[in-house]
Amino acid sequence: MRHGAIIPNERIESRIFFIRGKKVMFDRDLAWLYGVSTKVLNQAVKRNTKRFPDDDFMFQLTKVEFGMWRSQIVTSTGDARGLRYAPFVFTEQGIAMLSSVLNSERAIQVNIQIIKTFTRLRQLIATNKEILEKVEKMERKYDAQFKIVFDTLRKLLAPPEEPREYKIGFGRE
Repeated sequence: MRHGAIIPNERIESRIFFIRGKKVMFDRDLAWLYGVSTKVLNQAVKRNTKRFPDDDFMFQLTKVEFGMWRSQIVTSTGDARGLRYAPFVFTEQGIAMLSSVLNSERAIQVNIQIIKTFTRLRQLIATNKEILEKVEKMERKYDAQFKIVFDTLRKLLAPPEEPREYKIGFGRE
């Protein structure tokens, strides 16, 4: 943990997900980080809807997205950690706006940490792109004997693929 950090960066990173092509955090995870209940966080957002104008700030998961997310959570009770409704997720812009609606010192400090984490992740992605470009240049230079090495490097540097939708059961085509 770095000097002045309230929460270890690894905890923040582990709660960032990629949904609809955006890096987001769930309302319940943000509430936990801020030290408030999910209900309090969502009520503060609802009282300040003008600060969260569109999907670039926050959105609610669809039933399909929620179902896919629930199916990937392993819980002993099988109830998706007690969730009855599809959660809201916040983008980096929405998270930045949260400190203005959750007016506490902890919210400000946690927001600073979260924004720094998003920035660091963006830098890592940019670095991977630069490395990938260098590998492609080297591949063009050298002959086929290194093809396996270059293919492996490209796979390691590629961003994760979004999960595919699979239908379970038998159906007619």
